[in-house]
This record gives sequence, C-alpha cells and structure tokens, in this order.
Amino acid sequence: MSGLVNALVIVAVAALVIVRQFRASRVDTDRRWWLLPGILAVMALREPDLLDGRHATESALVLGAELIVALAMGAAWAWTTRVWVEPDGAVWSKSTTASVAVWVAGIGLRAGLFGLGALLGLQQDSAALMLGLAATLLVRSGILRWRTQSLDRTPAQATAYGDHVPRSPWKERV
Repeated sequence: MSGLVNALVIVAVAALVIVRQFRASRVDTDRRWWLLPGILAVMALREPDLLDGRHATESALVLGAELIVALAMGAAWAWTTRVWVEPDGAVWSKSTTASVAVWVAGIGLRAGLFGLGALLGLQQDSAALMLGLAATLLVRSGILRWRTQSLDRTPAQATAYGDHVPRSPWKERV
C-alpha cells in the first residue's frame, strides 16, 4: 500500500477516534474492542519498509521508542478519560481536557522522534506511525474495558413520583 493511502487511513482513523472520544459515548464492553487496532497493526506490519534496511539498528531503536510513546499515550489517555454509570446501568465515557494534554504531548514526542530519525538519516514511512496508533488504541481500549468491568452496573431503584422534589425545611419554633 502506498504511503499516501497509509497517511489517509491514519488521518481518518485518528479524526474519527478523537472526535468520538470527546463526546460522551456509551461503552459497549461486549464488542470486539481490539478489532480496529488489530487491523491497523496488520496493515502496518505488511509494509516492507517498516524498518530502514540501511540503518536497521537505529531504525529499530526509533521504532521501539515510538511504540513506548504510543503505549504510554494510550495508557495516559485511558486514565484521563471520565467513566461513569447512568441510573439505568449503562456505562459511559468521555475524554477530558487532560486527555487533550496527553494528545498534545504524544504528538510532540512523536514529532521529536521523527526529527531524530531525520537527523540520523533514516528512511521513515507512515507504517511506523500506523503501528503506533494501533498500539495507542489497543492500550486505551483495553484499560477502559478493564476500568468499566470494576464498576457497579446495577440499575438504580425506580423512584416514586415526587422523590426529588425539594421540600421546605422544617423550622423549629421556640
């Protein structure tokens, strides 16, 4: 697959994921949360130029650093995501402003790694970025799934009419 197609896939997936995560969305723990990251990883690993053949060691080190940043970013993103249970027992999540800071820091670190690779004269392709995105999504989804399993999802008891109506406080007269 060409680098342009990889870049378009990366931008489309990142935009879809980011937009969806900054809106409150219901967490479905029964679905295949690993599927999208798995597809991205397979697409990245199929690329023949994932590593630079002329500078294999340096390229592998930069890729390893990219994956460490991606894993840390996925974990930080998952832990900065707000998770709550609605009265009907449904679990919801929404990324917070701290999640924005995680994304900014992660993009900055990845840009720094790209710059380091350019300084070392490495031939860099979008496959490494796609593999990093897959790792980020996989870790985030896994941690969110783990966090939601520990929540109490029993639906709240139905309330009677007027249970939440404010009452005037009782005043004691002396």
